[in-house]
Amino acid sequence: MKNFALVGVGGYIAVRHLKAIKETGNNLIASLDPNDSVGIIDSYFPDSPFFVEFERFDRHIEKLRRKKEDIDFVSICSPNYLHDAHIRFALRVGADAICEKPLVLNPWNVDALGEIERETGRKIYNILQLRLHPSIIELKRKIEEGPKDKIYDIDLSYITSRGKWYFISWKGDVHKSGGIATNIGVHFFDMLSWIFGPVKENIVHVMEPNKASGFLGLKRARVKWYLSLDYNDIPDDIRGKGQRTYRSITIDDKEIEFSGGFTDLHTKSYQDILDGKGFGIYDSKEAIDTVYNIRNNKPIGLKGEYHAMCKNIK
Repeated sequence: MKNFALVGVGGYIAVRHLKAIKETGNNLIASLDPNDSVGIIDSYFPDSPFFVEFERFDRHIEKLRRKKEDIDFVSICSPNYLHDAHIRFALRVGADAICEKPLVLNPWNVDALGEIERETGRKIYNILQLRLHPSIIELKRKIEEGPKDKIYDIDLSYITSRGKWYFISWKGDVHKSGGIATNIGVHFFDMLSWIFGPVKENIVHVMEPNKASGFLGLKRARVKWYLSLDYNDIPDDIRGKGQRTYRSITIDDKEIEFSGGFTDLHTKSYQDILDGKGFGIYDSKEAIDTVYNIRNNKPIGLKGEYHAMCKNIK
């Protein structure tokens, strides 16, 4: 049994980490969040100490270390801009880090973390769960077994509607979240470059607080992408079903179905890490480069090869 601490236990994604720690037969010995709406802990580790102040959390971890009750892993579910600092904390207390995506906001932070890995002898893992999805694994296999010189045409559409709260929270602050492409798109960009190769061309057509769109030229694919938080972007037939999320990826006009099968991917990620596998920091570097460049590229407007949904922007 391994000992885990969790930073950001009040966040949306933290429950998947709690579940993964529990289902892999391990123990949560401390968690931290400045917000105290964390009753979900009771469903997994009701006796685990919880802290709202980092200083007390840090002191508790140090006390455990002095008693030889070491932390094996620190799971990090905090806001994006804090990932780097919390990863460094994990390695300083002698633990490996398991961090939600995006690992960091800037490409140079990856190399800095690599130096700390080497100095401490600890390991940093990134959750890249789409790489573990059965449909995505099968797609990668088909592409690898297909014609080596073929360039695929891909349309990516992801609309996950959010209320006004989103833009008041840290998620709506581009300096803290990295903006929409980083916050909701990074795992798709990671998946596409994992399958179709590195980015050769990166063009942004639209960049607004609640939506973004552009074109990626990958080694083996041409990708038109559209990301949105706007409920009005959801197709009428999907809205008619009462759904607030729409996800679509087509490859050469053929829909790739992977809407289900997500619930256990964090547990699978944790098991891989515990088995000595898992994805390290340089596995995520290509996607971090991609979203950093999207964030810093100047939009060119509706020119060239742009996503069809851009025509609906008013």
